[in-house]
Amino acid sequence: MIQSMTGFGKHVVQLPSKKITIELKSLNSKSLDINARIPQAYREKELELRKMIADALERGKVDFGLYVEITGEETTAEVNQGVVKKYMEQLANIAKGDDIKLLELALRMPDTLKTDKNDIDETEYASITKAMQEALSEIVNFRNEEGKVLEKDFIERLDNLSALLEKVKEMDPERLGTVRERLDRAVADLKVEVDANRFEQELIYYLEKYDITEEKVRLANHLNYFESTLKSSDSNGKKLGFIAQEIGREINTIGSKANYAPMQQLVVQMKDELEKIKEQMLNVL
Repeated sequence: MIQSMTGFGKHVVQLPSKKITIELKSLNSKSLDINARIPQAYREKELELRKMIADALERGKVDFGLYVEITGEETTAEVNQGVVKKYMEQLANIAKGDDIKLLELALRMPDTLKTDKNDIDETEYASITKAMQEALSEIVNFRNEEGKVLEKDFIERLDNLSALLEKVKEMDPERLGTVRERLDRAVADLKVEVDANRFEQELIYYLEKYDITEEKVRLANHLNYFESTLKSSDSNGKKLGFIAQEIGREINTIGSKANYAPMQQLVVQMKDELEKIKEQMLNVL
C-alpha cells in the first residue's frame, strides 16, 4: 500500500508543572529534510528526536516542533538583583523617576534575568519520547489515509489508460489498412508501371516500420506492473516513478509510429492521463 508524504501529527502530555506539545507536519520532498524547533533546554536531545523521526517517516520535508508551557511554579529563571540595582542607579542619574518606573525600565535591559542550565529529568524525557511516538503514529496514519486517496486516483488513471490502449488495439487494423490505401493511391497517382511483387515487398517493409505490436504488449505489461507495485506491502514512490517513465516511453513510440490522426488523438489522451499520474507521484513516499 502506498503512503503519502503529506501528513500531520500532534500529541500533548501534561506533567505536574508543565505542558509539552509535540507537533509534526510533512510535505513531499526528494529526501528527508527535518526543520526542528526545540527550546534551548532540550537541544541535547535533538539528535535522538531527529533519529526517531527519520526511522518513522523516511522521506519528506518535515517541520517538527517541541513546545513547553510552564503551568506550575517551576522556573529556571531568576532576577539578577545586582545587575537590576546597577541599572536603576544609572537610570536615576540620567532622569528623575520613582523606583517602580525605574524598575520597569531596568528589567528591559540585557542580563537582568539569569537562567541556570539543568539536566533534563529522565522521567520528563521519557514522557517526551512517548509523546513523540504518539505524534509519529498519528502522522503515519494520516499519511496512510492520504495514500489510499492517491491509490484510488492512480487506479482510475490506469483504468483509463487501459481503456485507451484497447481502443488503440481495435483501431490498429483500420490504421494499417488506411496507410496501405494511402500508399496505393499515391503510386496510382504517379501513373507509371510498377513491379507488383517489388511494390508488395516495399509495402510490407514500410508497414513493418509502423508496426506497434511490441509497444502495445509492453505498455500493457507496464500498466499491470504499476498496479501490482501499488498494491505491494511497502510504499515505493521512486519505483513507481521509474515505471511511469517506461509507460511514457511506450506511449510516445506509439504516437511517433501511428501516422494516423484518430490514433494520435488517443495518444494525446493517454499522455494527459499519464501526466496526472506523474503529478500525484511527487507526493508518494
